[in-house]
Amino acid sequence: MANDKKVQSITDIEVDFAQWYTDVCRKAELVEYASVKGFTILRPYGYAIWENMQSIMDAEFKKTGHVNVAMPVLIPESLLKREGELVEGFAPECAWVTHGGGEKLEERLAFRPTSETMFCDHWSNILQSYRELPMLYNQWCSVIRWEKTTRPFLRSREFWWQEGHTIHETAEEAIAETEQQLNCYADFYENVLAIPVVKGRKTDKEKFAGAEATYTVECMMKDRKALQGATSHYFGDKFSRAYDVTFTGRDNTIQYPHQTSWGSTTRMIGAVIMTHGDNNGLVLPPKIAPIQVIVLPIAQHKPGVLEGANALKDRLVKAGLRVKLDDSDNSMGWKCAEYEMKGVPLRVECGPRDLENNQCVLVRRHDGEKIAVSLDDLETAVQEQLVLIQKGMYDKAKENLTQHTYEAHSLEEAKKLQSENGGFIKTMWCGDVECEKRMKDEAGMSSRCMPLEQEHLGDVCPICGKPAKKMIYWGVAY
Repeated sequence: MANDKKVQSITDIEVDFAQWYTDVCRKAELVEYASVKGFTILRPYGYAIWENMQSIMDAEFKKTGHVNVAMPVLIPESLLKREGELVEGFAPECAWVTHGGGEKLEERLAFRPTSETMFCDHWSNILQSYRELPMLYNQWCSVIRWEKTTRPFLRSREFWWQEGHTIHETAEEAIAETEQQLNCYADFYENVLAIPVVKGRKTDKEKFAGAEATYTVECMMKDRKALQGATSHYFGDKFSRAYDVTFTGRDNTIQYPHQTSWGSTTRMIGAVIMTHGDNNGLVLPPKIAPIQVIVLPIAQHKPGVLEGANALKDRLVKAGLRVKLDDSDNSMGWKCAEYEMKGVPLRVECGPRDLENNQCVLVRRHDGEKIAVSLDDLETAVQEQLVLIQKGMYDKAKENLTQHTYEAHSLEEAKKLQSENGGFIKTMWCGDVECEKRMKDEAGMSSRCMPLEQEHLGDVCPICGKPAKKMIYWGVAY
């Protein structure tokens, strides 16, 4: 809590959550602001977290047959305009190139806000037969969206992401792909980032521009606000028709493939910060931490201490862990605060007395627990603690989600619950967009999703009193 804080240069969570978040992003050396307004520099430590996320996700994508490609960053305006809903949805956020080499271009080029158009244009040139389907593509890149209000990781004018784009012979195959990738994201959030999620379908008002259906994983942050974690979209054959993507089917007729897209971004780093962080800085899940274990020698000037600490580090590196030894001349207090700020999951302390007794002390970042272990059991003990840390972080976040999800049976009750508690409010819903708008206008909450795991909370919509069709989650979102 605030009075336990070791780092005075970050704002207390309880005082100003938004400022705390920004302070942690910069103090932990994740990002820095660039000279171009609305753009940030992803610093080495922040990029290392993204690299670990990318490595794990990329391996999972490849297990299901996806391959990586690279599309151009610029999109001709005429190409972008072919699918009306897409261009209408992204037009306010597009940045344009009008000159090249000092000369005015014949046609404006948009920096990609998303790449459906480029993939479709490519497929229209190469796809010929059903035998070539499915095409399962993924791209790791950055995109530009000219946001009015920016915040590190959560919303910036350029951000890093992956965008999957696939085409299939049948609607059933494309829908299965959409669901598969939604589950892939949910598994990543829960098993890697230690963040529980609510899986569901977006309303028509909130779905991706041009999609027939958008599915999402929704997360709850420590301040009880919602964050959209990742999305998976089913397009049907709408884009195929707009971009003349065709193939010869099994019956020798010309057909349009069914398409999906799905994406997750560096926003996931923001989710980790706001789900797990505290007044001493970052708290990183072991699976994505650039440094999983920090070895700190105590009284390192004394004979044998540095040698002993190096031997511990070498053993842990050999065991396959990401380990750092800090043998700088900074004080022990400074070192502890520094690596707590950076969220290193486990600290190994060893001093002269520890080494004499053939032991060291393990200190867990997420709860401060200290455990003395025999050096004979070092590798096993550290591995066990990292597993416990991962689980402990998930359990704590799950408790926050469970305790701050409320059931409401009237608009006034929903409004009161949100005002007093924050969190997710679940209600029944008639499906009418006017009720969705009214919830936003009167209670300040947007629809988060219609969860795949439906509950029956009643028979009528609490907003208008008409027969209810779905159970829905509402929340104040980033």
